[in-house]
Amino acid sequence: MDDEMLKDFVVEALDLATSVEEHLLTLERHPDDLEILNAVFRAFHTIKGGAGFVNLPAMVSACHLTENLFDALRTGKAPVTPLAIEAALQASGFVADQLNELANGADPASLASMPQDLEDILTQAIEGNAAAPAVAAPAAAAAPAASAAAPVSAAAPAAGSTPSANGGASVLGADGSLDWNALYQAVSGGTGEVAPVAAAAVEAAPAEAESSSGHPKSLPSATPTPKPAAAPVQARRATDNQPGNAKEESIRIDAGKLDALLEVAGESVQAANQAAVLLEKLQQFKFEGTAASLMSTLAETLGRASRYSSELQRATLSTRMQPVGRLFQKFPRLVRELAKDLGKDVDLAISGAETEVDRVVVDSLYDPLVHMLRNSLDHGIETDRGAAGKPNKATISLKAWQEASSVMIEIFDDGKGMDPDFLRKKAIGKGLIGEHEAQSHDEALQLVFLPGFSTKEVASSVSGRGVGMDVVKTAVEKHRGTIRIDSTLGVGTRFSIRLPIELSIIPTMLVRTAGAALALPMAVVERVVELPAEFDEVGGAPVLRDQGRPLPVHSLAGVLGYEPGNERVGIVMAVPHPYILSVGAVEGTADLVIKPLTAIQTNGITGTARSAEGELVLVVGLSFLLEGCRSAAKAVAQV
Repeated sequence: MDDEMLKDFVVEALDLATSVEEHLLTLERHPDDLEILNAVFRAFHTIKGGAGFVNLPAMVSACHLTENLFDALRTGKAPVTPLAIEAALQASGFVADQLNELANGADPASLASMPQDLEDILTQAIEGNAAAPAVAAPAAAAAPAASAAAPVSAAAPAAGSTPSANGGASVLGADGSLDWNALYQAVSGGTGEVAPVAAAAVEAAPAEAESSSGHPKSLPSATPTPKPAAAPVQARRATDNQPGNAKEESIRIDAGKLDALLEVAGESVQAANQAAVLLEKLQQFKFEGTAASLMSTLAETLGRASRYSSELQRATLSTRMQPVGRLFQKFPRLVRELAKDLGKDVDLAISGAETEVDRVVVDSLYDPLVHMLRNSLDHGIETDRGAAGKPNKATISLKAWQEASSVMIEIFDDGKGMDPDFLRKKAIGKGLIGEHEAQSHDEALQLVFLPGFSTKEVASSVSGRGVGMDVVKTAVEKHRGTIRIDSTLGVGTRFSIRLPIELSIIPTMLVRTAGAALALPMAVVERVVELPAEFDEVGGAPVLRDQGRPLPVHSLAGVLGYEPGNERVGIVMAVPHPYILSVGAVEGTADLVIKPLTAIQTNGITGTARSAEGELVLVVGLSFLLEGCRSAAKAVAQV
């Protein structure tokens, strides 16, 4: 088997499996939606075709049984019941697990067979819901014999396959991609149309044919593609082939190649910026005659090169952007299952799924968001909401939106909220903080991020082991993000995550202090002010009144460990607890290509970059600035 073909199948099938899960959860709320029933049937049918071609018998068996179930549901032979939804969810989970194993490099031959409990629940759903009409019984009895003769064949051509020049079926769809159904049937020896009577008989009794064969785990029998499902697919393909209908085209590219392209694009922009600086210095000299003409041509050429390199960089960046909906769509089922286990009625409301962020961020946020959702379900949502005067159905909202050059992700639950005094007592009791620490409401709430902190007395399968929220904070800060908690007792709790939209390039303010060139993320810069020679003091610390509010003043050189010098320029920081950062000078703004620090750990510094002049610039961390320039190392030492 071609490894590339298997890889293509896995990618496409994973997309289908994810969409199936979404459809099933929607179907649970809207059981009469025929469009969803048809969509689920077509998805399992398509996955079955591809799985048969790449020889994945367990997946074929699971899809075949589920396909039979949804054929009965969509044709009205059976109602949509909780048993049917649960069976389909288990089947989609089994298929997704096998696909993920393949995506991680597993040998197809090593995949497990279909579990007996999955086969049982699917069979129960089919037998309990889909009773075949008596008139179809004689024809249905012939189906097992056909199955034994041709265990991997399909009687009808795949919906949407187009005739080829030699009279066969094309294995390419209208967009040039592989049509797995057509490919499966072409290889397995599908023979075109079957007689309408036989087709109707097999369709009328899928469950009987399956059970009488005695081999539910074998490849599907010669069952024709049901006509109700084929019609809409054929119609869509026919429309796609019309001259006036343009179809979006796409190709798959290895992520490593995109990363390499982005790095080259970033370096080209940096080179163009450095060339522009050199040209500006050259133009300070007087040129005459041919030299003046050459300088004019050089300036025009460099300007064009700079524009093109910037366009290349923007185009490359856009290829790395993905909607967070790709991540969010995994959570409705997780919340549904966990709420069911905890005996709670919870609705997950998702908004802003179209918000785009760097693909690396999307890939790395799954575990942190799972931890926060589990925390909200277990700790936040009350078991007896009626006693608190709240509706029985709780709501957890998951939102995303763009704010300046950052993406905000928020999880809010309308549960019992957090008691800051209780959190302080727990942290002190576990020896995580001292008696005089975390005195404010906000500081007490952030204690949940300390390693080993938990309010559970007894560990459960969901929480209580003191592992989770500290991992969340670490994962978010790894991508130059921040996370905060806001909570009101009796009202609910809000987790807010701020992340840069793009990881490798960020807008910065260039400053200089103690002789060092530094860059501050513009996401937290409010404005620049002039500092006086003398400051007022509160508790021995310098403060400056800005727009009627007293703000503490921190020396950037001092907090980074440099020798403080003459810092007469202040930068007002737009953070939850505003303060002023004093620096020696502000040298402008620039979009810098950031190279993360990997070999060393430096307090407050998250990466390096090159300025337009080619000078090495140290990039100050966003989380470091948001936390008032308090070092993580110092916080750990205090704990």
